[in-house]
Amino acid sequence: MSDDASAIPSPSRRQLLVGGGAVAGWGAALALGVDAAVAAPSSAPAAVPSQDTAGLRGASTVPFHGPHQAGVTVVPQAHSTFVALDLVDGVDRDALGRLMRLLTDDARRLTQGLPALADTEPELARRPARLTVTFGFGPGFVASAGGEAPGWLGPLPAFGVDRLEEGWSDGDLLLEVASDDPVTVAHAVRMLLKGTRAFATVRWLQQGFRDAYGSVPTGTTMRNLFGQIDGTVNLVPGSVDAEDLVWIRDGWLDRGTSVVVRRIAMNLETWDELDRPGREQSVGRRLDTGAPLTGTREHDEPDFDAVDAVGFPVIPEFSHIARARSADPRERFLRRGYNYDLPPRPGAISESGLIFVSFQADPVTQFVPVQRRLDELDLLNTWTTPIGSAVFAVPPGCQEGGFVGETLLG
Repeated sequence: MSDDASAIPSPSRRQLLVGGGAVAGWGAALALGVDAAVAAPSSAPAAVPSQDTAGLRGASTVPFHGPHQAGVTVVPQAHSTFVALDLVDGVDRDALGRLMRLLTDDARRLTQGLPALADTEPELARRPARLTVTFGFGPGFVASAGGEAPGWLGPLPAFGVDRLEEGWSDGDLLLEVASDDPVTVAHAVRMLLKGTRAFATVRWLQQGFRDAYGSVPTGTTMRNLFGQIDGTVNLVPGSVDAEDLVWIRDGWLDRGTSVVVRRIAMNLETWDELDRPGREQSVGRRLDTGAPLTGTREHDEPDFDAVDAVGFPVIPEFSHIARARSADPRERFLRRGYNYDLPPRPGAISESGLIFVSFQADPVTQFVPVQRRLDELDLLNTWTTPIGSAVFAVPPGCQEGGFVGETLLG
């Protein structure tokens, strides 16, 4: 046989048309080498690789029905995609009712490991891996529904650090699709968006990730791409404080909440130029453990009055945790963070950041005061830039036979 690759005959048209077996065989010949491909077949059965099924979470489901939408209180999954939609002209209250019934039914099926109606890839729906789908309504959605919007539903006040881009901000309808399996997320997003085509168009889509399932113990605070432990001080779903500060208690949003979604670009290239003490001073926490600079463990209470040997505060007043802390217990919220990492633009080596998400009963009284303090003096602003911002009303959950949004549309 010639060593010249050009001497290998190409597959005939008939072989290509015959289909899988012939083409697969030809692919094997190219991959293994002709000598291996034409060798006499062995009579021994092919070895089947063993599979380790211990600890698999693919079949895990989160109940869909309930007083609240499950995605608000679930232990955060490894992957989340946020999609904001703009309603097309002419979509009225009746159309929105049809849309939400359709989306609710698809979400109910998918989260329980069942294919959506007319699902063309039903096999991809069988591994929900704690899939949740959360819906939020923007001011345009509420107006088209003929409902009364809460006073906080709209763009946040302007902050000096913001460099907001329209392509990452606002929207009429929000879908957050989250799971421990990115394949599940991709399939669910596609199925849900299929149902929206007659009603809305995609305004923006953001994909985020946290620690992979199994890489850290459940309950471990995530790290952002600066290497910081991110989200130490947080409300605990189900606690008395969370019941009071997250959930709304009146009107069509009774048992619902609000969500703020902020896209924050992180300049990793200039962050690389900062030494470790400088990084820890800008945050007010140790990078290795997440402990405050006055403590030894992540959840130690910071001592903002402590000073060093020369009288300077151990935790600088310009640090992130000093600016975020408030004496008002109402200025707290349930926060989530998801990293994003995109192909870099020409000349750069990274295009990364954080999708910051917070749930609260009233963003104006809970989130905005904290953001104003960060806007005024947070040293971390040197390396972070908010480039997207949106606020949505998150309606309550629904019972069997109902649909999300029925308190507004039903």
